[in-house]
Amino acid sequence: MAKVLIIGGGIVGLSSAYYLHKAGHQVTVIDKGDMTDNCSYGNAGMIVPSHFIPLATPGMVSQGIRWMFSSKSPFYVKPSLNPELISWGLKFLKKANAAHVENSAIPLTELSLLSKKLYQELSKEPDFEFDLVEKGILMFYKTEKAGEEEAHMAEKGRQLGLDMKVLSPADCMKLQPKLNLDVLGAVHYGCDAHLSPNKLMAALLKYLRTVGVNLVTNKEVTKIETSNGKVSRVWSSGEEFTADEYVVAGGSWSPSIGKLLGLKILLMPGKGYSFNIQDDAEVMQIPALLAEARVAITPMNGGLRYGGTMELDRINNRVNMNRVKGIVESVPQYFPGLKPAVPQQKDIWFGFRPSSADGLPYIGRSNKYANLIIATGHGMMGLSLGAATGLLVTEVISGTPTSININEFAPDR
Repeated sequence: MAKVLIIGGGIVGLSSAYYLHKAGHQVTVIDKGDMTDNCSYGNAGMIVPSHFIPLATPGMVSQGIRWMFSSKSPFYVKPSLNPELISWGLKFLKKANAAHVENSAIPLTELSLLSKKLYQELSKEPDFEFDLVEKGILMFYKTEKAGEEEAHMAEKGRQLGLDMKVLSPADCMKLQPKLNLDVLGAVHYGCDAHLSPNKLMAALLKYLRTVGVNLVTNKEVTKIETSNGKVSRVWSSGEEFTADEYVVAGGSWSPSIGKLLGLKILLMPGKGYSFNIQDDAEVMQIPALLAEARVAITPMNGGLRYGGTMELDRINNRVNMNRVKGIVESVPQYFPGLKPAVPQQKDIWFGFRPSSADGLPYIGRSNKYANLIIATGHGMMGLSLGAATGLLVTEVISGTPTSININEFAPDR
């Protein structure tokens, strides 16, 4: 069995460590932080086989340009001469076509369904209680245009074998009778589920520590040595790490890790915000997505978690309160009875989603280094796809057939 070093302690890194350990490998995970507050914690906790359409779609180009002129819009690209952003944007434009959307649907669906199955199995393991609930997700819409788009999406989903149904407002009220609605309708993504990311990450960390996986925290990788087409050693804070196999699972920090190897991992950090309100727990039992506003609301830990926005920029610690206000102001437009207050800045969580230009994750071996695996670029679906990615990384390292075809996710595509 192999000695494996994973760079990155988010959901992808820890899931990889979990399945690698189960397969008998010796695992070390190294992270620049303490593994308790990365992007895997503050997300909406949604498991979304329904999301088989990648970010790079024809409509996102024109819609994204319109959104860029509003400080409260759900999507924003900060204009910049940043060469990474320019490269990312050019590939995004190239991939934003109907053929790419069509070709991506089956691989994304297979990856999502595999991940959901693995979370179902994991939830039955001892000490893995993370509030997995399989009631689906409701995608609410207020305009006829959004309704037509969602109905088309639901039909495509059914063709892929997914449970997706168009509902009237009356149908929605039957599912959530305590929720006051001002919508034209919704699509019930019965194929979806949700969980508590905080509890899932805590359970993974506890398990990995218990079984002896080496978790190295607060050490940033500063140098990577290579020899004869392989990675030979990694340096972090003056400490040397060696392994047989190396995994880059650094989320939005993966490009900087790639640079140490002379690799260009094309992705941009998409900043998202979330905050929790404890008062509205009884109102909503099924998570909601607000189609036009691009806002997610999830019942979680006795309250509701509100989240949204995608802000493409360099990694930074700024909290854009206008973006948060945009989330808050959109909610009563759909649910007049829900009026969350704008949270104080100290109560706002933000994280960076590693967004590839074509909307597909990177999963697989690098062509440049024989013992290097890339596992990043999951965008807004990192938690949803984390378990499957961890298993696939394990299968690649173990040399066993992968559970699904991963050709579309090739890092060097």
